[in-house]
Order: sequence, then C-alpha cells, then structure tokens
Amino acid sequence: MKKISWDKLRQGMKLVFQPGKRKLDLKNIGYLPRWIILAIDISILLFSAIVTFMLLQGLTLSFYTRLTRLEELLMVVGVNIVYFLLFRTYAGLIRYSSYIDGLKLLFSTFSSFITLAGISYLSYFIAGEKLFLVPGLFMYFIISFAFLFLFRVVVKQVFHAFFGETRKEEKTKVLIFGADSNAISVANAIRTEQPVRFKILGFVDKSNHNTSKRILDLPILSKNKRMSVLLRAHGAQGVILADKHLTKAEKIELVDDCLENGYKVFTAPLVSDWENEQDFSGQIKNIQIEDLLERKPIVLDNKSISKELKGKRVLVTGAAGSIGSEIVRQVLKYDPELLIIVDQAETPLHQLRLELNNLSGEVQYETVIADVRNYERMNRVFEAFAPQVVYHAAAYKHVPLMEENPSEAVFVNIMGTKNMADLAVEHHTEKFVMVSTDKAVNPSNVMGASKRIAEMYVQSLYFSNKEKKKKTTRFITTRFGNVLGSNGSVVPLFKEQIAKGGPVTITHPDIIRYFMTIPEACRLVLEAGAMGKGGEIFIFDMGEAVKIMDLATKMIRLAGFIPEEDITIEVTGLRPGEKLYEELLSDKAKTLPTHHEKIMIATETIDDHEYVKKAVLSIYEVARKYKNDKTVKLMKNLVPEYKSMNSLFESLDSGTSGPGPAADNLPAAISEKEEKQVYGTGRHRVGFPG
Repeated sequence: MKKISWDKLRQGMKLVFQPGKRKLDLKNIGYLPRWIILAIDISILLFSAIVTFMLLQGLTLSFYTRLTRLEELLMVVGVNIVYFLLFRTYAGLIRYSSYIDGLKLLFSTFSSFITLAGISYLSYFIAGEKLFLVPGLFMYFIISFAFLFLFRVVVKQVFHAFFGETRKEEKTKVLIFGADSNAISVANAIRTEQPVRFKILGFVDKSNHNTSKRILDLPILSKNKRMSVLLRAHGAQGVILADKHLTKAEKIELVDDCLENGYKVFTAPLVSDWENEQDFSGQIKNIQIEDLLERKPIVLDNKSISKELKGKRVLVTGAAGSIGSEIVRQVLKYDPELLIIVDQAETPLHQLRLELNNLSGEVQYETVIADVRNYERMNRVFEAFAPQVVYHAAAYKHVPLMEENPSEAVFVNIMGTKNMADLAVEHHTEKFVMVSTDKAVNPSNVMGASKRIAEMYVQSLYFSNKEKKKKTTRFITTRFGNVLGSNGSVVPLFKEQIAKGGPVTITHPDIIRYFMTIPEACRLVLEAGAMGKGGEIFIFDMGEAVKIMDLATKMIRLAGFIPEEDITIEVTGLRPGEKLYEELLSDKAKTLPTHHEKIMIATETIDDHEYVKKAVLSIYEVARKYKNDKTVKLMKNLVPEYKSMNSLFESLDSGTSGPGPAADNLPAAISEKEEKQVYGTGRHRVGFPG
C-alpha cells in the first residue's frame, strides 16, 4: 500500500472544498451562532463530568454527599454556564482563538470550581454535610478546562492547516518599531491571525536598552542606524509603527527615510483602541498623510462645555457639511435637551440622520430642511424650537466658484449670517457661534471678503446691543484654516488623482497652507464657544505651515509611487482669488492668550453696527441685481484690506477708499421700512429678485 503524504492529503482536501466547485465551502462558511458554541461547550462539560466520575470510581475513595449524581451534575454544569455567560467565553470566533480566549476559559472554569467548593464548605458548616467531593471538583476543573481549550485549538489548527493562506510570497516581511507592551501585543495579534499577512523579523528599540534580549523568540534591534539601513540589512520590506511614545518629529523622520528608499510604512493602533481583536491586521494600514499632519490630542474643558450645552436646545446650520456634521456629533456627547440639525442639502442631511439613529442615544434631535437665506423659513424654525445655542456653519466656501458668483457669496455668507444673527437676537438665543475662516484675514477673494463682512456684522451687532445695555445674545466668531478631509480639501483631491495614476496638480510650487483635522477644529469651536463672553474673534493655533508641493510629493510616496517617474506633478497656476499663503490675523491686529494654549483672541473690534448694517444692505441691494463689479466694489469699500489676487476684480483696487466703509457709496440712512424693501416683501428668500 502506498503511503499518502501529508501534502497529498492536504491537496486532496483543498480539491474537495475548492471554492466555486463544491457543495460545502468550509473556508467561507459563516460564523456559527453563539448559542451553538455555547451548546458545544455545555456538551464538553457533560463529557468532562462523565470522565471525572469514571476516574473517581477507579479510586479507593469513600465519601458521602447529600446530592444524587444527577443533582450534582445539574448543579456543576449550571454554575459553569453562569460563568460562561459572565465571561462570554462563547462570544469569540473559534477559528481565530487567541490566548485571551484561553484566559477567559481559565477564569470561567476556575471561578466555577471556587464557587462550588465554597458552596460545599458552606453546607458543611451549616448542615454538617458536604455537597461535593472537593478533590473531585478540582479534577473536574482540570479536565473541563483541558477539553474546552483543546476544542478551540483543534478547530483553529484545522482551519489553519487546510484553509489558511500558505503562499509565502504574499506575506510582507516587516520589522516592528517598538519593544514595549503595545508592540508585543501587536506582534501576538499578527502571529495568531489567519490568514497571515505579515512575517515579523524582529523588533526595533529606539532606546537601545534591550538589544541583547529577544521577544517572542525574535531579535531586538538597536536604532543606532537609519531605519532604511536596518530594513535592508534584515531583508525586510517595511516597518510597522507600534511605539506609542514615538514623537511626531521622529515619525516624520522615519517615514521620510523609508519612503525615499522604497520601504513600506504601516501604522498599528494602540491596544486600547483595537476595534476588533479577531480582525486586527485589517486595522494595520499603510500610513496616511493625516498620520503625519496630526498633532497632540486636544484636551478640552469638558466641564465648561457641558455647562454650556447640557440640557440646552442647540441649533446647527450647515449641519450636513463636513464641519457642521462633526459639530453635531460632538454636541451629542454633552447631552443637550434637543439638537436641531438644519441644512438645505437633502441627501447629506438624510445620511446624517441615519447615522444619528445609532449615535444619539437618548438625545432628541430634529432634522430640518431649510435655507439660511430664507428669513421667513428660519424664523419659523426659531419659533418652533427656540434654540438657546446656535452654531452657524452654513456657508459657501469654494474660492473659484465665489469669484465667479459674487452675488451668491453675498446671499449666503453675508445675508444668511445676518438672518441668523438677527433671529438669534429677536428670539433671545443665549449664544451664537459663527464658524469663519482664515481667508477672512486680508482677503484676496470674494469668499474671504464675504466671511469677513459676516464677522463684522455679528461682532458689531453684539457691541451695539451691549452699548444699549440690553441683555442680548453673545456673539462669538471662530476662525481657522484648512481642515483635512473636508469637502473640497486638497488632500482627498490628491488621493483621487494618485488613484487615477496622476498627474497631481498644484497651483504654485511655493504655495503653503495650514491644516487641522475636522474633529480637532470642531473641538476647538466648542471650546471657544464655551469660553466666549461675547464679541470675541477666536483664532486657533494651526501649527506649522505645510508646503503643498512637499505634501503632494509625500502623498505620492505614501501610495508606493516615485514622484515624477510613476506620477508627475503639474503646476497649473494660481486660481482666481488664491493666495500663496493664508493668515489668521490681520497686519494691524494682535492676540490675547486664553486659558487654552491653542486658542487666542484677536484684538479686532468693529462696534459701529449701524454703519456696517447700512453697508451690508447696500451690498445686498446691488448683489440682487447681479451686478458683479459694483457688488465687489462695495465689498472692497467696507473691507479696505480686501485686495484681489489673480482675479478679474483686481482693477477695482485702485479706487478703494481708506479704512472703513466709503460713505459716498452707502445710503445716508436707512429706516425700518427701507430695510424691508431691501429684503423684499415679507422678507422672502434673498437673492431672488421680484
């Protein structure tokens, strides 16, 4: 008889269960329901009890208990089931069992032993008779744990032997950067997972303290050379960053070194952040540009924010946008009484509502389709919900589009803000937080100028009411730069261009920008809103400026390509209204510190509300006739630092007045009747003449 080799047996099994040609596909079989796993474990408990009884009968022990064998069995199995449920031993996926599952089984069975032994001794002290033979319980504990653990090991090994991925060329050879507990946990998770994605060659210790030792039978390497040299010396293809103490500067230096030499860089989450232990390698990802631009986590004054929001009715405009939706998510954490979510975009608002169904918990929320340009509609929203706090994030923000459509920028960014601010005062809203932009500082485009005028309106409205000694809405403005991942941001644009094979387009080789993540920006908006007393313009510490050319080059390398060889970078020229750099503060303004290191107050104060109001209504009157040049001219008169760049409106700069609005271009006075006429009958939607 011919011997059947293990390889032939394995190959035969593969053919039997070959995907697409079989009646039974064990490799892709669905995970068994938890109740079936629990039923199998109970069967193992019963079998272990039978084995224990048989072993005890073979021993020359004489003992007497008050319970029958059936009663003993039911009680022992019952207590074990209780601890199975408590420790959730049945919840793991058997084919992906790890040492954590083994520990759960150990704790569960040992707890059962202690409980049953305790009950037996308690019965002895009370009634003078033991319920169980304690040595027999201990024997049962050992046997049941061994069988339960063996069952999991056998199932895992069967799946690994017959259905695991075995093509060695698919494994990426890596070093793990780090030698602490987090790095060890990462290595354990990688080694116990199927299919295996990485082959670990060793650990890299930046402290150089443990280089003579080994972890998991793998060497600890010293970081006394460049990372690329270590990778080359050990035949590795990449590195997994698992050192939780790695600084941003160290990370950037290491990543740059690896990318320039063609090595892959992966990031692993902290153990505390693991989403799913069974799918850990899915959480090890190629390093992204966001990982290199991120900063230290922001520490919020949760007590003061909670005081401002807990139990309050909060309204968010532009709630379906990238900034507005994140403000909504973060406000939810502070348990408001009611969250009113307003946007004019139907589909994104619907998607946000579906998300909130899972996030909102007990917080009540209302989704409202409304346009901030429509005074009458927004008035009804205020009447219906009486918001106590407003976050105004609705705005047009794309510079080239607003340069082509200045009237629309006036309708939404200026008049939309005016509508919301006036309604907040009229309905006695406690606080109004406006989301602005660094493009409002020394604006070079229509969008930035429109946001600056909106800032001026809300600030002057506050000081006007304060001067009249009215108890009024506290108006606060927050100003920050570009946010990563927002709609229209350069980062997702570059990712899309790289995915298509290029070219990556930038407008100028020397252009620089400040970046902040969306969650970080929104946390600072909440913090500034909580600390604001009224009339402030808060500016955020945006960190170091980033050269867009360097950003594009790094993103191409992160994607595994070589700049200018695999993917080219094309310079297209500055767009209309675009600056080489953005500012958070005007030349004449200074800053005052706050208790938060990342938030400052700009000493820019506009308090002549009647003047600003006349200018705004004058701009609107011209804008609703779609006279672009005249509209922009009036904006420049109100914001004298507004100087167009690379724009059709540059010719208007020569006649711009000095500081402050040009009186010759504004109405001499405006009555309430005239204001209503400017808005249109009944204050209907602005921007639609007639």
